[in-house]
Amino acid sequence: MGLGSFIKKQFIDVLQWTEDKEGVLAWRFPMTDQEIQNGGVLVVRDSQVAVFVNEGQVADVFGPGTHTLTTQTLPLLTNLKNWDKLFDSPFKSDVYFFSTRVQTGRKWGTQQPITIRDKDFDMIRVRAFGMYSYRVADPRKFYTELSGTREEYTREDVEDQLRGILMSTMASSLGSANVAFLDMAANQALMAQEVRGDLADAFARYGIGLDEFNVASVSLPEELQAALDERISAGMKGGLSADKMGGFTKFQVASAIPLAAQNEGGIAGIGAGLGAGVMLGQAMGQAVGSTLAPAGSQAAPSAPSAPAEDGIEARLEKLKGLLEKGLISAADYDGAKAELLKKLIG
Repeated sequence: MGLGSFIKKQFIDVLQWTEDKEGVLAWRFPMTDQEIQNGGVLVVRDSQVAVFVNEGQVADVFGPGTHTLTTQTLPLLTNLKNWDKLFDSPFKSDVYFFSTRVQTGRKWGTQQPITIRDKDFDMIRVRAFGMYSYRVADPRKFYTELSGTREEYTREDVEDQLRGILMSTMASSLGSANVAFLDMAANQALMAQEVRGDLADAFARYGIGLDEFNVASVSLPEELQAALDERISAGMKGGLSADKMGGFTKFQVASAIPLAAQNEGGIAGIGAGLGAGVMLGQAMGQAVGSTLAPAGSQAAPSAPSAPAEDGIEARLEKLKGLLEKGLISAADYDGAKAELLKKLIG
């Protein structure tokens, strides 16, 4: 070893990270062919943490401040190195700096619709978008679980991991919530509250602290949104009936027949066929008859109601069974379910 190399090793006495690049969460101090001077100075700035790693094992962790590196200030590393007395020569160790600043304004969204189980509508597919912020909260976990020995670990690297965690956690949280999905969709703060607790726990497993999480928008499947829009429209048509619910039922029946006729993948496409047409025709006749009957006249006795197993709930169960057996596609299922939901949510 030449004199120049010796001097170079002896004078690595200040370790610091100036964070000259945006979006870096972890940075390894360059130690190639260099050693740390005994009594050297470690400078850790605000919103930083420094970690000493010996042969892949996390040793000492330093928060903001200026630290003199001795056996007294490096107790864990001293133990790992078997320094049973004061050392007076340079030593080798990997040093990683972590940024603990809050990473704000990070966008999230469902690139593909996520399927959730809802107590009102069974299974539905939804899209949602919003913002979140996070920070490195536990550098030990972050190092062992995510960043590892890389020279640099960026915000983009970690967010590739967080995106998958966020989507799976959101589907699980909303699916197990006791609050109806429509209530949460109408109150986005409530939806964020349902997800945030589980999401914070999922992030914490990787040493990441969730700072903020919000839901900016929610979009429902087109079929379900159309059914809800009709319900709102029917509620505004006060002339349909004195009984608003009865008026909406008639409005539904009147619009269901052309809808079913136009939709090749609708109810008729999955085997309901003629039975569905008869059912809609009877309902339409009853609705129109009750509306046109003279005052004081006695309406014709209605046909016996269908058994419970042939009701809308039973038909939804049958549709679900066909979907799970692969006998119909998801598009067929969504289209048929939307038609039935028009009657159910009325």
